[in-house]
Amino acid sequence: MKMLLNGEWVDRDKRIDVCDPFDNSVIDTIPAGDADDAELALASAVKGFEITKRMTVYDRAQILYKAAELIKGRLEEFATTIAREGSKTLNEARKEASRCVNTMICSAEESKRILGETIPWDSFPGGEKRKGFYYRFPIGVVLAITPFNDPLNLVAHKLGPAIAAGNSVILKPATVTPLSAIKLVEVLLEAGLPPMAIQLITGQGAEIGDPLVSDERVRMVSFTGGVEAGKRIASKAGIKKIGMELGSDSPVIVWKDADLELAIESCVSGAFWAAGQNCIGVQRLLVHRDIYDAFRDGFVKLTKTYKIGDKMKAETNMGPMITETEAKRVEAWVKEAAANGASVLTGGGRSGAVMEPTVLENVPASAKVHCEEVFGPTVNLYKVDDLDKAIAQANALPYGLLAAIFTRDVETAFKAAYELDCGGVMINDSTDYRLDSMPFGGVKYSGLGREGLKFSLQEMTEPKVVCFNLPGV
Repeated sequence: MKMLLNGEWVDRDKRIDVCDPFDNSVIDTIPAGDADDAELALASAVKGFEITKRMTVYDRAQILYKAAELIKGRLEEFATTIAREGSKTLNEARKEASRCVNTMICSAEESKRILGETIPWDSFPGGEKRKGFYYRFPIGVVLAITPFNDPLNLVAHKLGPAIAAGNSVILKPATVTPLSAIKLVEVLLEAGLPPMAIQLITGQGAEIGDPLVSDERVRMVSFTGGVEAGKRIASKAGIKKIGMELGSDSPVIVWKDADLELAIESCVSGAFWAAGQNCIGVQRLLVHRDIYDAFRDGFVKLTKTYKIGDKMKAETNMGPMITETEAKRVEAWVKEAAANGASVLTGGGRSGAVMEPTVLENVPASAKVHCEEVFGPTVNLYKVDDLDKAIAQANALPYGLLAAIFTRDVETAFKAAYELDCGGVMINDSTDYRLDSMPFGGVKYSGLGREGLKFSLQEMTEPKVVCFNLPGV
């Protein structure tokens, strides 16, 4: 596959293999862009903005609606690409492709809701003869840097609002999973997006990331990824908007009155979806002492039924991690926890990039699987008996994306909703639930700003005030 720069699909002599992490087979290759390509992307994006800022709302919406229809007609093709290049099973990939259709449709709809307001200038003495309003305008060039774990829909979450707002975009997809992003850009062009409106540059972040992030022609960096990469971006970006979703170590409280069957099923799925490589995946389960044994036994029993391995088989519940290196890291973290007193209730083994779904208890606070984002198929069980202490324990780490509680009591639910320090609280759902149109983001090290299509549009536009002094009125 090729890069899209200056309105043309281009290749380079130096190329990078894109491999299936299950068997390490080469699926395709992509160009290895360099600093010169980054400069071309920047210069072309500035030209592209001269086109996109003049596009009507109708035209932007129609492009996004048509893109949604095209994706809908090719769901299996997109799902196969997602599954082959990444960690998701084919069934998981089908759900992601369907969500991408919704993301495009919602982006189109939100393009029609970029609204302003009249301003009551006469609310202060001296303004009696003034009339006016504000409206929102596109900010310019948006740099979108996307991760591997949702290689289609998280790209759509950046491209959809940016296009809806009238911006031009430079897209840098994850090097290990660029193929879904390239296919999405192909669809957008087929739907009528002007080729200069988007630059798609592939390659290693170390080579092309810094010149893109630091350039003043970029007016917003929208990044999804790890905390350390987020810190580097923030230190280099300069004066521009930054939107970041940086992950979490999502806590779930399972209170004594919870629906056990619902909690177990939801949390097993939430912990091991996409091999645990999910920023809102369940990592810490704080279970009331009265139901702890029953919950633990049911959770472990269901986890043991998971079929792992070949992503393309219908019966597979969980595929490999994105690379064997990542699987080895998680395996080492589990061994570290076990060496320091944690009990491995099930899992802990690894074969290549496939890490077994792993359940731990008695995890020490110093263990990496407790205090850092694992981003792998492990989950920790903790026994609690006081709600205030459970909430304090949930809030104790420097992350705050989503949290959850299972309870039948409305007062308990409201207390948790207002006291959990995070960007969203799921009640009687695991943390692994997201509606594409909801405000999505976190506090502390979990990020800056909010995604979700309406809210991304707010981030990707600016208000401009227009005031008329009308002495004759």
